[in-house]
Amino acid sequence: MKTIKFIGNDDHQKAFASAVRKNVHDYFTDNGLSTKGNLRLAIQTVVMLLLYIIPFVFILTIPMNGWVGMLMAIIMGTGVAGIGMCVMHDAAHDSYSHKKWVNQLFGSTLYLLGSNVLNWKIQHNLLHHTYTNIEGYDQDIESKGPLRLSENAPLKKIHYYQHIHAFFFYGLMTISRLFREFSQLLEFNKAGIIKHLRLNGTYEYTKMVVIKIIYVLVIIGLPILYTPFAWWEVLIGFMIMHFVGGCILGTIFQMAHVVEGSEQMLANEDGVIDCEWAVHELRTSANFAPNNKFLEYYAGGLNFQIEHHLFPNISHIHYRKIAPIVERTAKEFGYPYNLKPNFRAALQSHVVRLKELGQTDIRIAEATSAF
Repeated sequence: MKTIKFIGNDDHQKAFASAVRKNVHDYFTDNGLSTKGNLRLAIQTVVMLLLYIIPFVFILTIPMNGWVGMLMAIIMGTGVAGIGMCVMHDAAHDSYSHKKWVNQLFGSTLYLLGSNVLNWKIQHNLLHHTYTNIEGYDQDIESKGPLRLSENAPLKKIHYYQHIHAFFFYGLMTISRLFREFSQLLEFNKAGIIKHLRLNGTYEYTKMVVIKIIYVLVIIGLPILYTPFAWWEVLIGFMIMHFVGGCILGTIFQMAHVVEGSEQMLANEDGVIDCEWAVHELRTSANFAPNNKFLEYYAGGLNFQIEHHLFPNISHIHYRKIAPIVERTAKEFGYPYNLKPNFRAALQSHVVRLKELGQTDIRIAEATSAF
């Protein structure tokens, strides 16, 4: 398993890392608060689960025409994204509760969406959070096919209009995970990650296959058996649900790291990034729409991405409170705090960055400027 080391030789960077951790820790200590979820998170969990489950129950039990069925699929899609961002995400980071079994239970809600928990934890918790915005390590900026999300990846002609077509491909994110996770888990096993985690690769793969089969039988099989909809109508509804969920998730995720001001770094030939990890996360993440409480609620606090990356084991319900502490500390040490004031500004910045990545090869530009 190849790794990168973050070695901060700058005492100023180390001082920032210590200060921001202390300041946030003091906030919880001084106010007698737990860093995990509370009743608010429990209610939020119920809301997001019902947003996904109730429309499905309606589809199975109430006669409806195709247009109403499509509306139910769209609502389910918003539930897919809501569960992913608000429930599973906290639980997979062990920030939902102090109790391990509670985190495991609500982390398993990912199975309801057709994805595998182990794949997510490796791709997101281990790789994305450790090696944020680093080409070849962070799979969230992995450039394949029509999308180039890393300035260090090869630029191709197909990327030229990606600022237009990217959102369509974001919509395919969750449906592609349903199938791509088979090869992805094999890749993780080949890389030695499964062994490093002391897990049985054969067992984990078998479990994933069985759970995915059950998911397909329930989410596609039951509507075919118990509703008047034809099989092809059910498949269309299935695709609509995943497209809506994927488009929401992809857009929210990418607006947190692929925007103007968020850096994309490379390790040197020794596999070292000369930067304190906390400073690296500050430089590669971005917040947006801090005053939009509806967005914060629905997106599970992912608009406070800087706080999430610095403190992934703290529940998202606390991000709004600790964000001013992190911002103040960053500014005291002279580090940038990448904040887009609202959703529109963040979306526009993401589009600008997509266009830049699709039309400019920074590697060639830097080589040319050297002469």
